[in-house]
Parts: sequence; C-alpha cells; structure tokens
Amino acid sequence: MHFFFFILFFMKMGTKLKDITIKKEIEINDLKGKVLVVDSFNVMYQFLTTIRMADGSPLKDSNNNVTSHLNGLFSRSMNLMQRGIRLAFVFDGKAPALKQRERERRAELKKEAAKEYEIAKEREDIESMKKYAARTSILTRDMVDEAKKLITAMGMPIIQAPSEGEAQAAHIVNNGDAYAEVSQDYDCMMFGVPRLVRNLTVSEKRKLPGKLSYVDVKPELMDLEENLKNLGISQDQLIALCVLMGTDYNPSGIKGIGPKNALKLVKEYNNDFDAMFKKAEWEKHFDFSWNEVFDTIKNIPVSDNYEMNWGRIDCDELKTLLVKNHDFSEKRVDDALEKLGKLNEKKCQKGLGEFFG
Repeated sequence: MHFFFFILFFMKMGTKLKDITIKKEIEINDLKGKVLVVDSFNVMYQFLTTIRMADGSPLKDSNNNVTSHLNGLFSRSMNLMQRGIRLAFVFDGKAPALKQRERERRAELKKEAAKEYEIAKEREDIESMKKYAARTSILTRDMVDEAKKLITAMGMPIIQAPSEGEAQAAHIVNNGDAYAEVSQDYDCMMFGVPRLVRNLTVSEKRKLPGKLSYVDVKPELMDLEENLKNLGISQDQLIALCVLMGTDYNPSGIKGIGPKNALKLVKEYNNDFDAMFKKAEWEKHFDFSWNEVFDTIKNIPVSDNYEMNWGRIDCDELKTLLVKNHDFSEKRVDDALEKLGKLNEKKCQKGLGEFFG
C-alpha cells in the first residue's frame, strides 16, 4: 500500500512573500566549504515537477517506476559535492492537524488534474498534457525510502523531523550546525531560519513548470535578520503577516489582503493581533481561530536528536540502486564518482571528511 504526501512545490504564501523580501544573488562558489541543510520534500517535488519527458510524464525505469526524483537528487548532490558543499537532508514527520485539510484539498486537485491529463492524452494535446502532468506529482512512501537509500549511499546525513521538515532545518541552522537551509519556499522564514538559499541549481537555469522552456536563475541568499529590519517588524509579526496572506494551514489567507496591506496591518496594530485579525474579518473566512494557525507555526515541534555526520560513499550500493534497480547509465554513475576521486575501491573507503578537508 502506498501512502501519499501532498505538498505542492510552489507555495501560494511563498509567492506573496516574494514581493516584499530582500534577496542577494550569490555564486555557488560562495557556498564552498559550508554545510547546507536541505528541505528534502521540497526539492524532491521540484525534481518531480520539472524533470519530465516531452509529453509531461515523469522519467521512469523499465519497470514503470518513477525516477525523476532520483535523477535530480543524484545529479545535483554530486555536482554540489564536487563544489565542496556539504549537504544534509531533512525529511518531514507528522503533519500538523491543520495541514490535513490542505492535503485533502490538494489530493482532490491532483485527481482532477489526472482526469484532464487523460483527456489531453486522448486528444494528443501535448501542451495540455505537460500542463496537467506537472499538477499530478505525488511522492509515495517507496519513493521517499529509495531517496533516503540514495542519500545514505552518497555518504550524507539524514535527519528525521518530528513534524515539518522546513522547521527542523531552520532549527539546525539556528543551532549553528548548518550555514543555511535549501528550499524554494519563502515560508521557511516564518519558521525562523536565519539564512535561506533558493535557486540552488548547478546549471543556473530553472525549468518553467508545464513547459519545455528554461529561465536563467542565480542562487539567492535571504537573511532573516536583514529582512525583519528592512520590513520594520518582529518575528512574531512576520508570522502574523504570513497568516494574513495565507499559509499551508490557512490556504489563500484573507481575501483582498496582499503583502503591502498585510505589512501595513501588522505595523498598525503592533502586537495586538486579536484586534488586527478582527479588523481583517478573520471569522468570515475561516471556521477556526487565527491563534491556532499562529501557534502551529510558532510552536512547531523540532528536535535536537540528530547527527550531522558525513560517511563514506558506498559505490556498490549506488550502482545497485541506480544502475541495477533503475536503469541508470553505469558510465554516468562512474563519471560522477570519478570526479569526486571515489571510483576505485580504496578511495571509496575514505570518508567525505577527507574529501572536504
């Protein structure tokens, strides 16, 4: 039996925060020697929605298993490791109660998209197939498990979050165990991550969802303290601002309130959130309290029970998983390993600490 995680890659709330935040373009080499903690589900959905065939369908092996996420994880991780960047991967745990509603809503949207895809397929309408296929991406338990095996085989640590992976990643950065979190979601900021890295693509290009075209992108670094200072608000006010605009726990937010109006409201009411949400007519839009959303975000469970240890690359396991099980080119895997100086058996026994040293 498969268990499904319904997490969209481009979050509505993230799009809204985009317009009022400061980002600094950086080069990948600026991250050399640094530890980055990855919001795993976010990047895997990125790969599932963008690494696709011409008709929009995901990459699959000869047994019809989806491999888009494995392709993305292997290629990008190996390339970043070659650049001297250490990666650690955080996986989601139990979702907050409020998120279950959103998962159910997204599940229905995916079902509708799947129907539209089949209709487009019958018409041989390639453009519509690409559009609807990207909206049907799902991540099964088996896919997550194989991703974990791949990450472990590459010698990188896995951290299991008690709840939201992006919040756990933020906690790890706050603990000083990583330099920044890697995610496309701006809402990492409301979980208090000090530094967020977006657009971490080695090619410095990003595929447009549902299309075959690409746009040039540069990695972006976002600094929380800098943004709070620029906006003139506190962390609590940032959370309240996000709740006004909409989060995973109250999708779409309050109708008519965008970034500028939300910022104006949190400044006008300072920390009197009761009065602010009353003014915004919260109860007309939601059948639960704003406090429930605010507290879910601010008090999301995180854990100090994790290890940030980089081990040896297991060449045999990599080849079994990718080449034998999923039809990857053996030459492709060997070439990536050779670039890391890990191809022969002797070097495969060396720890990544030696490589990064």
